Amino acid sequence: MADGHGGARIGAGRNKKSLNEKILNGNPGKRRLEVFTFDDGAADLKGAGMPKPREYLSARQRDGEPTIAAEIYASTWSWLQESRCAELIPIEIIERYAQAVARWVQCEQAVTEFGFLAKHPTTGAAIPTPYVNMSQIYMKQANNLWLFIYQIVKENCSTPLQGKTPQDDVMERLLGG
Repeated sequence: MADGHGGARIGAGRNKKSLNEKILNGNPGKRRLEVFTFDDGAADLKGAGMPKPREYLSARQRDGEPTIAAEIYASTWSWLQESRCAELIPIEIIERYAQAVARWVQCEQAVTEFGFLAKHPTTGAAIPTPYVNMSQIYMKQANNLWLFIYQIVKENCSTPLQGKTPQDDVMERLLGG
């Protein structure tokens, strides 16, 4: 269409089946599946360590406390390593996810500390605090990045995903205060 409103939408359509589902269903498409198999010699392999997080992930906030982005980065990396999918996710995506989650938690802490209302700078009238809007923006960014990471892991993992994910840890941290 000439006005740019037509065409396929991002994320539209049926989701891809995971590798595990394709294996269980007998590979109905008959395409070659890339399955990572490890023989008995795999126990002797030594994997590369976690790439060091960049400095901005552990920068100090205005109140002097370090952000939790480096912790989130480390927990996400270790989860990806356990899933054997760490090499499939670019480090920059993990860093962006960790930073977005850290900012979201920071905004939620500000809402808890300062409340939902703020004072307008010129009129002095009560207005909604900008931290609520910023929190929603960072939460949306973090969720989009997490869905991207999780989708890659789900599509490439030959066993069903079980246990806690880094996203679960973030929610516990936020609710725990």
